[in-house]
Amino acid sequence: MPPLQLSIIVPTFREVENLPVLIPRLDAATSQAGIACEILVIDDNSRDGTEELCQQLSQQHPVKLLVRTEERGLSSAVLTGMQIARGDILIVMDADLSHPPEEVPELYAALQSDEHDFVIGSRYVKGGGTADDWGWFRWLNSKVATLLAWPLTSVSDPMAGFFGVKRQAYLDHVSTFDPIGYKIGLELLVKCGCRKPVEVPIFFADRLHGESKLSFKEQLNYLRHLHRLYEFRYRELLYFTKFAAVGASGMLVDLASFLGALTLFPPALARGVAIWVAMTWNFGGNRMLTFRHARHDDFWTQYVHYCLSCLLGAAVNWGASVGIWYAWPGSQSMPWFPALTGVIAGTGFNYVLCRKWVFGRKPTNTDDSQSESPPRSRSRMLNAA
Repeated sequence: MPPLQLSIIVPTFREVENLPVLIPRLDAATSQAGIACEILVIDDNSRDGTEELCQQLSQQHPVKLLVRTEERGLSSAVLTGMQIARGDILIVMDADLSHPPEEVPELYAALQSDEHDFVIGSRYVKGGGTADDWGWFRWLNSKVATLLAWPLTSVSDPMAGFFGVKRQAYLDHVSTFDPIGYKIGLELLVKCGCRKPVEVPIFFADRLHGESKLSFKEQLNYLRHLHRLYEFRYRELLYFTKFAAVGASGMLVDLASFLGALTLFPPALARGVAIWVAMTWNFGGNRMLTFRHARHDDFWTQYVHYCLSCLLGAAVNWGASVGIWYAWPGSQSMPWFPALTGVIAGTGFNYVLCRKWVFGRKPTNTDDSQSESPPRSRSRMLNAA
């Protein structure tokens, strides 16, 4: 069977009151635009009459229903829909009529050429808007969430749940997805490597029926999701920042341990004890925070390798400082310069050894945290007539 032009993916949970309005409007909008499409309703086992309703709707409209009996969550529902979709272009939208179905052809048209690789139905570009009864808290919450995502993308409405992407882009990056919460659009935008997104203005209305699924838990999930995406986009920078932060805390541990050890040992021994305590502290911090993807590997092997890397890093520190001191006599009038250079060289060398040798196992999607639900295969598929 040849691929369709468009697959519209609608994740649902207890949206049976909205579907009789949404599906006919989607069918009418795409038919008038001459777009051959399928409408995929991915339902999380609502048991509210959605199955019976979609059976009726499928007699007149190109709707298919997949009921997931064990998985849960909007993001995984969207990915499930993308996995079974046959259209060359995939558009995702909510079922609650907050996203205007009549704008689907415009989102589809934006992805018809190579000029754009991701499209967003945006509330915040010129011509877009939101319902008048949005309270200040809801508006502020949306703006803060957008600001937090700014280092990941420059689009004005990255939180949008109304978006589209080419199916091939999804297939090319499917192994990288590890979503949590509701912001699957941001996940796709970042991990599909989309560099040419476009925003189509829409009017975002309040849901027609039912209750919003947004909760404080989902807001926390959004922060966790952002952390994952930052690690994906800026992995080495975040690793080094955490490595440096652990090292800075180790300096305080070193000082406190030295002062404490002086009450029990002579200075030379006290200094050795303090260095060992701080080194062990830094090892634990880097194992559990910086390189936590490798925390399940053998503890003692990592510990020995870490101690050796610290010794080598100290040698690089010493060599760089002493080398500059004698190679450039002018540095002797500002001793902080060779010392600082040595610290930077030693820290960089230490980081490389830790990254590649001590905690060298490559991170995977499931190392840092679990996705919103474990993969399951049980589902029921209802085909359109």
